[in-house]
Amino acid sequence: MNLRDALLASLATLPGTREFHLHVLVTSPRKHSALFPFAHPRPRSYLQDIVVLLSEQRSSDTPRVFVSAIEAAVYNIPISSCAVLYISKVDTTGQGIAPAPTANLLRALLSFYSDPESRPFATDHLWIHLFARAQGQYLFPNSADYEGKHPLSGVKLCAWWKRVFGDVAEEVKRRTNSKATIKLFYLLPGSSESEASHSLKFASISSAAAASASPQWTYGHPYSQSETPLPCPASEASQNLGHIIPSFEDDPKSRFMDEIAYTTEADGVKSPARKRPRKDSSRDEEVETVEKDSRRRGDGRGQGELDDVTPDEFWERMSFRQECIAGTLTGFFAMGVSCPLRKDPSRYEISPLAPQAGQVPSQMTKRIMSSLLTAHEFSTIGRCVRATGILEETIKGLCEGLATVDDTLPIISSSQGQSSSQAISDRPSTPQPETRPQTLAPPQTPPPRMQNGTRVMPDVSPNPFPEPVTTLETYNSHIYGSMHVDNPPLPHKSSAKTEDSAPQVTILTVRKKNKRT
Repeated sequence: MNLRDALLASLATLPGTREFHLHVLVTSPRKHSALFPFAHPRPRSYLQDIVVLLSEQRSSDTPRVFVSAIEAAVYNIPISSCAVLYISKVDTTGQGIAPAPTANLLRALLSFYSDPESRPFATDHLWIHLFARAQGQYLFPNSADYEGKHPLSGVKLCAWWKRVFGDVAEEVKRRTNSKATIKLFYLLPGSSESEASHSLKFASISSAAAASASPQWTYGHPYSQSETPLPCPASEASQNLGHIIPSFEDDPKSRFMDEIAYTTEADGVKSPARKRPRKDSSRDEEVETVEKDSRRRGDGRGQGELDDVTPDEFWERMSFRQECIAGTLTGFFAMGVSCPLRKDPSRYEISPLAPQAGQVPSQMTKRIMSSLLTAHEFSTIGRCVRATGILEETIKGLCEGLATVDDTLPIISSSQGQSSSQAISDRPSTPQPETRPQTLAPPQTPPPRMQNGTRVMPDVSPNPFPEPVTTLETYNSHIYGSMHVDNPPLPHKSSAKTEDSAPQVTILTVRKKNKRT
């Protein structure tokens, strides 16, 4: 079962009569060096982008409208047999039938990569990371202006994510017959453990379900435990924050890590003064301090205070960051899954860079996401219908009519006033694989790059595998899928209150007291 089929199967139990149309884009692996930018040496990691777009149709006569979207990234680190799944953005339009299918999609996505049997690459451990921050919109521009969309508050969003992670942990336990070791961590910056537990329990929609939840949660960060290996292997002599905390795009942890790494006296910002060693200290301690300071000053990419800040101090200082305390409650969630794999030599012989069936070029997802975020809006149903039609036709057109996707193709914008069919009418109707070069270009020395006054050479070598060629067969077998759901609808809240169930009101009369004559 591929990812598309797993996500479609999760929608079968939703109440109501409706038809779902799903588009799943998973890019081919590519080399990535920014997951641990301050680790020495950097571990080799391979990145894949995941984009999930779900549209809904009330009946065969009504148009489709986007209801949910997910943007994620998965990193494969073969040297430690670990993988990292980062949920970047999740959004809804509020224009579908309640309840929204977003939770079902997320549970299916997390379970698909957590289960070693369905995971598309061979690793023994998986880490899932998420930063929960409530906003009106993430992936659907102007959808916050739609009156039917009701975004959750910060505390309710954190409680919602905690239930999703707990459901995934139970599902993985069931699939693996309790052979998987699962560790759940959460941290609400600025809140103690008792305050966080009380807030999330109070904000839970179903208190009975929250009380019966069996997964055991740890309030804190996962970087001090040793039961589940961390993705970046490091020796005791070189381990610092850069080896244990991964860096993701648009993540407050990454921005704080950059500040710590480049906080030095040479950059114009003076770090706290180091204490002098005592007179009776050994010479070995003084030599170690001098070597640490020289290593910090000599590294062109910057180390700053990464060697001196402990994980506990890092998270304590995160509680004072503006991104974490700016008027709403935020939360960091992490889940570690360790499960021994069945030693299948065929899975380990496959190169981590080899593209698999159904994967698309990374430029295709960039084009779709750029069009989604900059060329459409979802403030009304009419605009959502138009954007849904254009984007779905664009995805199909890219699979059917193009052999490659490059940056020179124009992005469809609302100001151009042209439909998706007009945009792809000049493209060839069949793929032309002969236009793709069959051999790699000769190696060349790229021009040097400057960073902090030091020349830095790129550490990413060319990919020996060509980009996958998307076809109509790829579209029908791996990208697009539909499902018709016909289940009893949810009972209306108003129907539960009838005249018979109305509370009876007893009118009391006041008896006058006779006055004495």
